[in-house]
Amino acid sequence: MKRLFLAAAALATAFSAVGAPSQDTPAGEQRFRSLYKELVETNTTLSVGSCTLAAERMAARLKAAGFADSDLEVFVAPGHPKEGGLIALYTGREPKLPAILLLAHIDVVEAKREDWTRDPFTLVEENGSFYARGSVDDKSEAAIWVDTLIRYRGENYRPRHTLKLALTCGEETAGAFNGAEWLTKNRRKEIDAGFALNEGASGELDANGQKVSLDIEAGEKFPQNYRLEVTNPGGHSSRPVRDNAIYHLAAALTRISGYDFPAQFTDGNRAYFAGMAKIQAGKGETAVANAMNAFLKDPADAAALALVSAKDPSWNATLRTTCVATMLEAGHATNALPQRARANVNCRIFPGVSPDAVRAKLEELAADSAVKVTELETRGPTAAPPPLTPAVLGPIEKLAGEFFPGVPVLPILQAGATDGEFTNAVGIPTYGFAPTFFGPDLGHIHGLNEYMGVKSLLEGREFLYRLVKAYAEAK
Repeated sequence: MKRLFLAAAALATAFSAVGAPSQDTPAGEQRFRSLYKELVETNTTLSVGSCTLAAERMAARLKAAGFADSDLEVFVAPGHPKEGGLIALYTGREPKLPAILLLAHIDVVEAKREDWTRDPFTLVEENGSFYARGSVDDKSEAAIWVDTLIRYRGENYRPRHTLKLALTCGEETAGAFNGAEWLTKNRRKEIDAGFALNEGASGELDANGQKVSLDIEAGEKFPQNYRLEVTNPGGHSSRPVRDNAIYHLAAALTRISGYDFPAQFTDGNRAYFAGMAKIQAGKGETAVANAMNAFLKDPADAAALALVSAKDPSWNATLRTTCVATMLEAGHATNALPQRARANVNCRIFPGVSPDAVRAKLEELAADSAVKVTELETRGPTAAPPPLTPAVLGPIEKLAGEFFPGVPVLPILQAGATDGEFTNAVGIPTYGFAPTFFGPDLGHIHGLNEYMGVKSLLEGREFLYRLVKAYAEAK
């Protein structure tokens, strides 16, 4: 970790140098809203969208703000004309110092108009929230990074450390081209940095909308898809038999759905539950707090684990490997017995657990030789998370105290997966952090009617604007 240059002793110096700037002007906020709207409304789904177009539009915003052509590059890998991305350079006054990388993906999950209340690719502001696909994941942070560089340029601010921006495509689709991975393999020098800021963790709200904690990623689980498949000779539907491909598959999936992988612990989720136990106790949730403390003391306390796991799916996800059926395909005609039935099971694997071990467990749970379990393409490399040192946490905790008094900053083991797996694997310590807050529904990320609170987005914008400055001035 020699490259993690932010020494704890430099934090006070960095903050005194940056100061506490006032809120942006109304014109600046309007510019950000326009930029965010343009990015969100640029369809970047794998099926019909274009990340390249989104990257070009963000590059145009930066160029209009005064960035030179030589500091901007819309990169397009051979064979992937619509899956391009953007690299931007903001040279610091001491260019020999390690740079800071601002990383975000601009592709989004598919969205069907007929399923949504509103057009998923039209940004709608309603009841204090922005609704659209990508309004959160991850165009909110991508827009903030672009806007932050525009604001710095408008102020003629020269950071001590060079800042780099990388907007990439392909994070949301396993097996597709991934821009972050491509950059680490082909353009490593252009994104080289002492550390990176990325998506991966945010703030938590309770069911009443009260702020509970501000989280920072301390590791993430490994995503892996498995195919469960049954083949059969089939036949005429007028002559049904028990040896039915759909029934074999359905029974196997039912058995898998009833299984909980064992709870496991890392420094990240231990620290999270230690902090969350105090929060729950302060809210009067004594039983939950006691259960968290109980399994932290005795990881084999089944009753305590069951209570906490059932209380919140996010808590359950950060405790163990999880596997869930996400797609089904079966049959070939309405009047024929199925010749094939297939399901995709998406697993989020706890650090240190091998994909082969999970496949073996799925086979055991299926308990049917007719069900073939295949491990599909691996998304990317595994990498140990970088340590959350005081140098990294200090600026976040200081700003959190100013923006959100009384709200603790907690490390968290991220149940999802980010492009940080690629940058961490090549030696760029990558920290997932976004100072925006979500309730138990997580803003319907990946689901119907994804939304971002307007006030939260604007607060997050100011927070990150100041956070990057604090890091950029550190010695």
